[in-house]
Amino acid sequence: MSIAYQATAEWAKAQDAADPLRAFRDEFLIPPHEGRESTYFCGNSLGLQPRAVRDAIVAELDDWAALAVEGHFKGRLPWMDYHEYVRDDLAHVVGALPSEVVAMNSLGVNLHLMMVSFYRPTPDRHAILIEAGSFPTDRYAVESQIRYHGFSPSLSLIELEPDEPNGTISMQAIEKVLTEQGERIALVMLPGVQYRTGQVFDLEAITALAHRQGCMIGFDLAHGVGNLPLQLHDHGPDFAVWCSYKYLNAGPGAVAGAFVHERHAQSHLPRFAGWWGHDKTTRFQMGPHFVPTAGADGWQLSNPPILALAPLRASLKIFRRAGMHQLREKSLRLTGYLEWLVHTELADVLEVITPREPSRRGSQLSIRVLGGRERGRDLFQYLMDRGIVGDWREPDVIRISPAPLYNRFQDCLTFVEAVQDWHKR
Repeated sequence: MSIAYQATAEWAKAQDAADPLRAFRDEFLIPPHEGRESTYFCGNSLGLQPRAVRDAIVAELDDWAALAVEGHFKGRLPWMDYHEYVRDDLAHVVGALPSEVVAMNSLGVNLHLMMVSFYRPTPDRHAILIEAGSFPTDRYAVESQIRYHGFSPSLSLIELEPDEPNGTISMQAIEKVLTEQGERIALVMLPGVQYRTGQVFDLEAITALAHRQGCMIGFDLAHGVGNLPLQLHDHGPDFAVWCSYKYLNAGPGAVAGAFVHERHAQSHLPRFAGWWGHDKTTRFQMGPHFVPTAGADGWQLSNPPILALAPLRASLKIFRRAGMHQLREKSLRLTGYLEWLVHTELADVLEVITPREPSRRGSQLSIRVLGGRERGRDLFQYLMDRGIVGDWREPDVIRISPAPLYNRFQDCLTFVEAVQDWHKR
């Protein structure tokens, strides 16, 4: 994408005025800072609150007050089927069939539930492949699953080391480890977007490599859902999990999600069973034998938390109207502009460690401050004190993520001008 960027307020304002998605910003609550809106770049950690969320929650509170237990069967959106009200929009966001997705639990819980079914180690094939420096949720979960099955992480946990500058991993490195060790790998468990570097992984290519070696494969899409136009059904991983409080804007600790590919819809894979995963047509017969609902719904344990699903339902409606491909197009322009500004205006101050190729990154740029950790922390605090909100990841990374639903080109310029002011002190 070749764009003649300019480091001027006039150019940034013109881009914002011409942005076909500009009206969506008004659908979110921007935190204030000293009498004005803050410059919020932290949607990769916690997305902003959609204005529609408050009414969505209040509506369910009103039904609870007016209907009590009858709210399960009456009211505007009867609670008995409430998780189904987010299904189509969630499937749209992740590129799946509606039957392949379910909103439930938290990411860590869903990861364990999926590994119960898809990590089936044998004496010859017992390893799990993750990336070195993976998010603690993933590493803790896979290590505990290995131990639960009676194996040792020292032998059964393969951590793929970065082979590129700044800690990123090439496709060649992934292919090499799968070619050399694929026969003993039971499960490949990688992120869609690596949380620290911001690197996007090629889900389709990695899935094909893993399946060629006879491995099951799942993805942690915590930083991918709502950020990238995913195609989970077509790309064919066995499962995926994600949280909903980052780019999906569903609120702190929001209900997470899971994908199980259609080919497993009627499978007899072992799973931890729960009442709400039982076939809904006979669920209330309260029989002693578990009959799983076909598709991802069959991995549910308990009835859905209505007050937690309401914000997700409201947010997903926004994504459906905006369109993931349109959001991705704007994201490429926004992040491209921010990267260009850093390289042209701040090359002696900042270093972007996220891959430069647009196809290998999402909204997030991971930025290292030249001169060491203490300078990095000083800049981070300087920005926060001025209402420019990113986040810090040890030992030396500031993450800045222009989210296309509510960030602007002016925001990117504001960040760069603030760094320039800090540098001049």
